[in-house]
This record gives sequence, C-alpha cells and structure tokens, in this order.
Amino acid sequence: MIRWEPLTPADFPRLIQWSGSPELLMQWAGPRFHYPLDETQLAKHLKGNEGEGPERLNFKAVEIGTEEMVGHIECNRIDRSNVTSRLSRVLLNPVRRGGGLGTAMVREAVRYGFEELDLNRLELVVFDFNRSAIRCYERVGFQLEGTLREARKSGDEYWNPCIMSLLKRKAGRGL
Repeated sequence: MIRWEPLTPADFPRLIQWSGSPELLMQWAGPRFHYPLDETQLAKHLKGNEGEGPERLNFKAVEIGTEEMVGHIECNRIDRSNVTSRLSRVLLNPVRRGGGLGTAMVREAVRYGFEELDLNRLELVVFDFNRSAIRCYERVGFQLEGTLREARKSGDEYWNPCIMSLLKRKAGRGL
C-alpha cells in the first residue's frame, strides 16, 4: 500500500501546501514551526537527520502503484540509551484522508521503530479533539497515557495534548 522514502527538499512544497493554516500547522508540527511554513524552516529541521545516530528521521509515505507522496511521518527524539522515540509530524494529504493510508503509515512507523531501530517504546502526542487520529492510533495499538490540560495555545484557544504510547511487547496486535 505504501513505502517510506527519506524526505528531501524536493518534497517541501507539498508539506507547505498541506499545512495551509496556523491551526493545521500547530496540529501537525506543534510549536517547532511558525506560520506560514516555508522551505527555510523545513531545511533547518531536516538537519536533525544528519550524522551518525541522528536525533530524528523524516520520511515521506509514497503510495505503491501511483508513486504519489501521500504523507509525512517522523521518528523524533530518538533516544538510543532508553530505546524510545516519539512519532511526530504525522501528516496525510488532506484529499487522501479516510482511505486507510494514515493507518498504513502509522503501522509502518511502528514496524520501523521496533524492527529497524530496535526500540522498546514509541510515543506520540495528539490533540484531544482530533478523534480520527486518535482512532487511527488506537487501531494500531497505542494507548492513552494522559492528557496535558490546556498546554498549547492556538489563537485565543487552549488545546489539550494527549500522550499515547505503544510498547514493543504489545505491538503485535496492531500490526
């Protein structure tokens, strides 16, 4: 259904297009980026992929058959000592939502994290109002650990980030 390829600067225009509002950019990227997203911000962020044992790995999801880039996902805060990582910046082409590609992306992220990086724990942060994303993560096996009440400000609103995680020994049922 999908395969991962390293994200490159040639992919930046698509990410910029998909993150078309301050609210969507906050949902996708958190406070790391500011609106409007631009290639300079993305290039600086991509430098975290460099070197031996990088702190993050950014991937684009490519649909097998069409060869179309359909999403982005990041293994972030890779902690090799504690064998953990945070899945971050999960973004699906808005016109492709609802067809199972998001779930396929997250399943591949779990497989990659547990098999390729040999991690013990994966975690992610999702806002409590993003019910479709939460359902996707639950389908793959992630469990809610807690909610950080009103921990992010977006415009005049306060948002509640939820921490979800999956342990390697529990991952088999969602894959």
